[in-house]
Formats: sequence, structure tokens, C-alpha cells
Amino acid sequence: MMIWINGAFGSGKSTTAEELHRCLPDSFVYDPEQAGYFIRQNTPGRLHLPDFQDDPLWRSINGSLLSRIAREYTGTILIPMTIVNRDYWDELVGGLRRQTIDVRCFTLSASRETLLQRLRSRGEDEHSWSAGRIDECVSALSVSEFGLPIVTDDLSPEAVAERIAAECGLVLV
Repeated sequence: MMIWINGAFGSGKSTTAEELHRCLPDSFVYDPEQAGYFIRQNTPGRLHLPDFQDDPLWRSINGSLLSRIAREYTGTILIPMTIVNRDYWDELVGGLRRQTIDVRCFTLSASRETLLQRLRSRGEDEHSWSAGRIDECVSALSVSEFGLPIVTDDLSPEAVAERIAAECGLVLV
């Protein structure tokens, strides 16, 4: 099973994935951003796009690698990644599902104030790339196609992980 944790920057995706990983034996955290960093480090700067999700190679690498992991790994795969573009979502998540891979999707949300506070706590200010995308993310992710919504303002990472595990029928240890 794959658990895709979507949401605006600062909503708790990575923290939740790490908490699930800590409590789910035989789980693996897959970070799609690493493919973007690899592409940027191994291509001329003129080929870089402002958002590596816009690069078809980024989507291809992640789709192929996730497909392989799902076929060859029996544990739970945790994917914390913001995707707001419906076409990219369908290409990645829809593509995995069309291969009959079990992908469970959740969208974490929080108020703008909470998101900014969390970004500040990790060293970003209101002018950072992440903060500048809050409104776009909140608006785009308000539709159910991106996964079951979970409001995280007043929830601990443990509580969010417990909710996701319960929805997936998983037992945390």
C-alpha cells in the first residue's frame, strides 16, 4: 500500500510521514523531491524549470520508481508531497492506480496563520517560496480528488498519523 500525504507547505506532510514511519514496521518514506534535486544537479541550468514538477522527466522518474517499489516491496510506502496540478496528480497517482497499485490519499490542511507559523518555525519567512504558494495550495487542494481532508491546526503529528492509519486499516506500534 502507498499512502500519499498531500497538503500545503507547513501542513505537516513530512512530520506525519516520519511519525507513521516510526510507528509502522516495514514502512518506507519516499521523497519525490529528491528526483527534482537530482535532475537539477545533473542538467545545465538553462534546462531548469522554476518548479521541477513541471518537468515531464520529474514525473516520469517518480512514476517509474514508485511503480517499481510497489511491485517489489511488501511494506507500506509513505509519500509526503504537495501536488496541486490536477494533470500531474492524474499522471502520477492515477497512473499508479491504473496499474492496480493501492494508493491511499490524504490532504492535510491548516489555517493560513498556522501554515505561516509552521514555516517560520523551520526558518522560512512570509516571502519564502513555500509561503508564496500557500493560497494556491489551499485553493487547489480544497477538492476531494486529492484525498481525504484532515485539518491539522489543533492535532499533534501523532494524532494525524493515528487518523491516517485508522483510515487505512493499519495498526501503529
